[in-house]
Amino acid sequence: MTTTTNARVLEHPTRDQIRLEEVLHALADSVRLRIVRDMARESTELSCSYFDLPVTKSTTTHHFRVLRESGVIQQMYRGTAKLNCLRRSDLDALFPGLLDSVLAAADAQDGREGETG
Repeated sequence: MTTTTNARVLEHPTRDQIRLEEVLHALADSVRLRIVRDMARESTELSCSYFDLPVTKSTTTHHFRVLRESGVIQQMYRGTAKLNCLRRSDLDALFPGLLDSVLAAADAQDGREGETG
């Protein structure tokens, strides 16, 4: 991991430090997958308050930390807001097609659940 000296700068793995098993672990949780799907759909930086998640604020913080520490997202402060963006170019370079496959599978799963529900 990279080191930081400023509390307003968050630690992120470099591209070379991103590990497949950590990315898969991060994407295996339904709340974190929902966050990633929203980020992929919006294709822009989103504040944490953008996400309406069915968990407590502390659990939301945990989910964002897992995504950041695994290398799935980048977080940065702009004023008082913490903004989040998907590290799509890093993930696509390291694991070609993985993110698109996971997102397509999640969409397909939603379609199946919509047919039965």
